[in-house]
Amino acid sequence: MPASHQIPSYLTQHDIGPWGVYLEQIDRVTPYLGTLAPLVETLKRPKLILAVDVPIRRDDGSIAHFEGYRVQHNTARGPGKGGVRFHQSVTLSEVMALSAWMTVKNAAVNVPYGGAKGGIRVDPKTLSRGELERMTRRYTSEIGIIIGPTKDIPAPDVNTNEQVMAWMMDTYSMNAGNTVSGVVTGKPVSLGGSLGRQAATGRGLYVVACEAATRRGLEIQGARIAIQGFGNVGSVAARLFTEAGAKVVAVQDHAGTVVRESGLDIGALLAHVGECGTVAGFAGADAVQEQDAFWATDCDILVPAALEQQITASNAQAIRASIIVEGANGPTTPAADDILHDKGVLIVPDVIANAGGVTVSYFEWVQDFSSFFWTEDEINQRLTRIMREAFAAVWQLAEDRKVSLRTAAFIVGCSRVLQAHEMRGLYP
Repeated sequence: MPASHQIPSYLTQHDIGPWGVYLEQIDRVTPYLGTLAPLVETLKRPKLILAVDVPIRRDDGSIAHFEGYRVQHNTARGPGKGGVRFHQSVTLSEVMALSAWMTVKNAAVNVPYGGAKGGIRVDPKTLSRGELERMTRRYTSEIGIIIGPTKDIPAPDVNTNEQVMAWMMDTYSMNAGNTVSGVVTGKPVSLGGSLGRQAATGRGLYVVACEAATRRGLEIQGARIAIQGFGNVGSVAARLFTEAGAKVVAVQDHAGTVVRESGLDIGALLAHVGECGTVAGFAGADAVQEQDAFWATDCDILVPAALEQQITASNAQAIRASIIVEGANGPTTPAADDILHDKGVLIVPDVIANAGGVTVSYFEWVQDFSSFFWTEDEINQRLTRIMREAFAAVWQLAEDRKVSLRTAAFIVGCSRVLQAHEMRGLYP
C-alpha cells in the first residue's frame, strides 16, 4: 500500500484486506479526474462506520454474540444504498470496500444513491431458522439509528434474501410505530417488493455481457460460458445465457466444480442445487474438476459471481476467456487486472456488470414511495435501457481516453460523486 495513504487505526496496517484493493483502484483513476482530483481524499474515507454486537438466544437457551457492521461510505448524491451479507469471513475492511464500490456503482449508472453496506460475521448454515430470524431482528434494531428510507436502505447480498429483508422491514417498522416499506429493498412482492428484483442482478449482467460480446464480435449463440458462484446472480445469468443459445460449460460453487463441454443442463442443475444445496454431485456433468482448475476452463466468457479477490496474480495467467464479466463485487485484484490486460482479456467491471440489482432496488424504492407498482415487463425494459446506456457511456469513454473499462467506469462514477461534493461545499 502506498505510503501516501493514511491507513485508519482500526485496520491492520500490514494487511488491510479488500479496502486496500479499493484504495489502489482510486489511485489508478485519480490522474484522470482533472480539476476534481484534489477532492479525491474524500473517497478514501468512509463517512460513517457502525460496529455493533449482535447477541441472540440460541435454541438451546445459551447466548451467542456476533460481529455486525453497517458502513456508509458516501451520501453526497443521496441516501446510502447497499446490501447486507451474512458470512463467516465478513470483516470491517470488506464491508468498507463493498460500501465504497457501491458509491462508485450507483454513480456510474446514475441512480440517486450513495454507497453503503452491512454484514454479520456468521455462517448462517449453523443457525436454525428461528436463530436466523432473531439475529436479523437484533441486528436491525442495533443499526436502526442510521438506516431509513431517506438515510440508508439495505438490500439482500450474500446469504440474505427476501425473507431476511421482510424481517428487517418488520423490525424497523415496529420500532418506528408504523409500516415503513421503503426501509429495505429486495422484499417479497406482498410487502412492497418489486417484480423483477430477484433476477435483476443476473439479468443486468447478461445485458452488459451481450453488449461487450457484440463490441468484441462474439456471437452469444454458441458462446461458451464459465460461471463461478451459482447463487442468485450466477444462476439467473446461466439461465439467460442458455435461453439465448450459449453453452454454460462449467459452474463452480463453494463445494465443487462441474463441467460439460457440450453445455450443462441449467434447469436440471438448478433442481439439483435446490435439493442438495451445491452443484457438487450433479449427475449431468461429464467431469468434476479440482477447484483451482476452474480458472483454466476453455471458454469465451468467464463470470466470477461469488466473493471478492477470486482472480489474483496466481491464477490470472491460466484464464483462457476473452471476456470477463464481474458478477461479484471486487473479484479481480489490481495485479490480476494488469496480467489480464496484457493478455488482451476484456474485463467488464463489477461497478457496471452487477449494477442491475441496485437499479431495480431504486425502482422498488420509487414504487414504495408512490404506492404505484409497475409490471415486470416495464421493470425489465427500464433495467435493460439503463444498463445499455451506462455500458455505452463507459465504453465510449474507455475508447476516447484509451483506458480500461474499469478505469472508465471509475472516472464516470468518481467524477459524479466529486462534482456533488464540489457543488455542495464543505459544512460548516
